[in-house]
Amino acid sequence: MEALGLTLGYLLVQLFSFLILVLILHAWAYKPIVGMLQKRRKTIAQAVEDARIAADARENAEKDAEELLAKAQQEAAERIRDSKQQAEEVALQIKEHAEKEATEIRAAAQESAHQIKVDALKDLRGEVASLAIAAAQQLISSSMDEERQRALVVSFFSGLKDRKIVLLEGDIAAAGDVHITSALPLSEEEQKLIQADLKSRLNIEPVISFDVDPSILGGLVIQIGDKVIDGSVVGKLQNLRASL
Repeated sequence: MEALGLTLGYLLVQLFSFLILVLILHAWAYKPIVGMLQKRRKTIAQAVEDARIAADARENAEKDAEELLAKAQQEAAERIRDSKQQAEEVALQIKEHAEKEATEIRAAAQESAHQIKVDALKDLRGEVASLAIAAAQQLISSSMDEERQRALVVSFFSGLKDRKIVLLEGDIAAAGDVHITSALPLSEEEQKLIQADLKSRLNIEPVISFDVDPSILGGLVIQIGDKVIDGSVVGKLQNLRASL
């Protein structure tokens, strides 16, 4: 060592100095660097964790957004479907209401026209009776007085003779509502006579409706339930034609 120029004292001083330098570096450099590295590692780890959490949050947010979008689209489709269904129901109700009103208007118009026709025939009944009496006078001259001739004409159109229905004889083996058709409108008195006669024959209080059909020319067509009794002039002519 002396040959190298080293002495024990000098070596000890160098060792001591080195130890002091190591201690100083350890205290003032190593620990701060290690601490800084650990802090940096923790910061990096936290950043990575935060990035992972952010990624998870973004993924969840995208998923939630997709779910919300799908739900919104479904609700919109349902509302559109409900609105369309409601619109169709409203349109159907309007159509049904319009058809009902049109039907009622047609029925009212038909009823009004029928009533006008009946009223006109009532007004014409006297004239028809006068014409018939005049024709009867031409045919049978003066063998019948005017009162008897008028009674004959009234019987011809009302189907009544001696306050009874001409085409009915005895009790009637039928049941149900009664519908009576005459060539000209019957007077209230004639309707009451017919009702009283049917009541006595049927032994019940019948539900009677009256109608007018000039095409039968005269007499009555009586329908009781399913049974039809044709005493009209047209019916008699048809039977006569068939027999001939």
